[in-house]
Amino acid sequence: MEIFWYIIIAIVLAVFFVLDGYDFGAGIVHLFFAKTEKDKEVISKSAGLFWDSNEVWLVAGGGMLFMAFPTFYASVFSGFYLPLIIVLWLVMFRAIGLELRGQFKYQMWKDIWDKSFGVSSLLLALFFGIALGNIMRGVNLGGIENGTALYEKHFFFLPLWDSSFSPLSETPGVIDWFTIVIGVITVVTLTIHGANWVVLKTRSSINEKLKTIILNLNIILLILTMISLYIWYTINPNSFTNFIDKPYLIIFPIIYFAGIAGLFFIKSLKKEIHGFILSTAIIIGGITSSLAAIYPVILPSTNDVNESLTIYNTSSTEYGLSVALNWGILGFVLLFVYMIVQKRLMGGKIDKMDYGH
Repeated sequence: MEIFWYIIIAIVLAVFFVLDGYDFGAGIVHLFFAKTEKDKEVISKSAGLFWDSNEVWLVAGGGMLFMAFPTFYASVFSGFYLPLIIVLWLVMFRAIGLELRGQFKYQMWKDIWDKSFGVSSLLLALFFGIALGNIMRGVNLGGIENGTALYEKHFFFLPLWDSSFSPLSETPGVIDWFTIVIGVITVVTLTIHGANWVVLKTRSSINEKLKTIILNLNIILLILTMISLYIWYTINPNSFTNFIDKPYLIIFPIIYFAGIAGLFFIKSLKKEIHGFILSTAIIIGGITSSLAAIYPVILPSTNDVNESLTIYNTSSTEYGLSVALNWGILGFVLLFVYMIVQKRLMGGKIDKMDYGH
């Protein structure tokens, strides 16, 4: 049951980053590339019409973590308390930026909420990437300092950064030069994804320009990916052991690099949906590759005193997991019906749909 729920939660989180990821990316595109009022309105609409349904997947993922792996949930929600509060504020400012923009027609009012939407989207993408970097790097479980534990073995506390700014520190912070690299990769990936979404759903005047931007960002993404793999191997020489021991897991990196390879032909793709599918492949391949690399660990320990958190030592009881399965099926049915109905109602280009008035 542990493996089943691990796979289900991984799927839910991957779907969240695919769906809400294009909202983040649209916000970044809006911040840096939308110059005319018409483009700003239609790009914010491409996110605003969908953001609330997309974030249901994040709520579902959080609820499933609490239900299936309560020890892991308690550990990360206490240890990452400060960055989680920052993320909560960013989520709120992104939402109100979208919802309040069209309430008045004063330009200064629109400019304030445009910046709220764009900057919040950018920082959310960065912080979610930094969070993934922390999971890949590991944390100081138990707060071991000079051989002494400050907390129980599955708890930890991380400052935003420490003075060394290094992932190799005995007491690393949330932000260091490794997690920043993963954060930047996430920003680049979601900007590509958001740009593909804008091209797919709108008739914005910058759509052709966005294809050039996607191509350039794709080159940057490939370079950053190779750098991050080298850094990760330097930090943890066992990073790729799972792919050697279980060769079938190589399918996940193949999905990731296939998405990157395909986007080099973004300008010659016949259908707009193809670009969106390719950036979706990058997101899914990146998340699944990261999880496959550390499996069955879900939060590595950077010290030798306390063992890493795995799907086995953090899971709920067998009875709890089986009861949750029945309710989970009902929840998934409702979730999929909600998503399908909404996507059908808002199919095609959204330029003339009403939002924010």
